[in-house]
Amino acid sequence: MNSRAGEHRSGDQRWMVSYMDVLTVLLIFFLAAAANSFTPAPPPPVTLPPPVAKLQPPDPLAGVESALQNSDLRVERTERGLSISLPQEILFSPGDDHVHPAALATLQSIAEAVGTVPNRIMLAGHADTTPIHNSRFRNNWDLAASRSLRLLETLTHRFHVDESRFSVSSYGSSAPRSSNETAEGRAANRRVEILVLN
Repeated sequence: MNSRAGEHRSGDQRWMVSYMDVLTVLLIFFLAAAANSFTPAPPPPVTLPPPVAKLQPPDPLAGVESALQNSDLRVERTERGLSISLPQEILFSPGDDHVHPAALATLQSIAEAVGTVPNRIMLAGHADTTPIHNSRFRNNWDLAASRSLRLLETLTHRFHVDESRFSVSSYGSSAPRSSNETAEGRAANRRVEILVLN
């Protein structure tokens, strides 16, 4: 009797194992079907921010150039900076280095314009090839240098542009703007140039 009961229990257990196997297979089937039917949503499109334009540094010389554009002066950009050319007839009498009183209004406009920027300034005196020799100047080099110094004195002492910003030079007749063969060319060569450096 006992052995039959054991056989009966053993048969019950085999049935349970088979039932569990079927449930496991069905569970795997449904999970696989569910996994295959699931389609993940596509990721949202990535929107890149627009490229940021490179900011150009402000051009400090543009304001100086704009302030002087309506004057009768020759104002032009060079590789080194902004060149302001002052003809001799505006500033000085022939063979002299004393600044004309009539030139002070022009020099005040220049001083106000260059006073808006901290850039260094070069003053360069130029002459034509006509020889000069008098009690004050031995040659055109001396005259051109003295005119640069007089312009420096006027801009710094009268119009209070910081003296530490300046350097002074003389080119004599070695850097002509025009031909020295004509009166007009010689007049163009007699000048003081103010170079506001980049």
